[in-house]
Amino acid sequence: MSRSLKKGPYIDERLLAKLSKVKRGDKVIIKTWSRECTITPEMVGFTFGVHNGKDHIPVLIMENMVGHKLGEFSPTRKFVKHGGKIQKAIEQTKKA
Repeated sequence: MSRSLKKGPYIDERLLAKLSKVKRGDKVIIKTWSRECTITPEMVGFTFGVHNGKDHIPVLIMENMVGHKLGEFSPTRKFVKHGGKIQKAIEQTKKA
């Protein structure tokens, strides 16, 4: 469910404070645990380390990401793969 138009988008104030301290050209990764923070136009061009529950995943913010949440670009689950024993045997024959 989206946030009320009266309230506006949720933007973490501490994240904006960290953003103001960094210059636009720097290759600094700004670490954050605020996955629910909405991406604003001021964030474009910066790299954020978005926490996924275990690690900080680096996310470079681009123009088409504005309006989305930071957590959308940092997956919390790791996909291993389908197949089991049969798929493993097929992969072994392809390598050899």
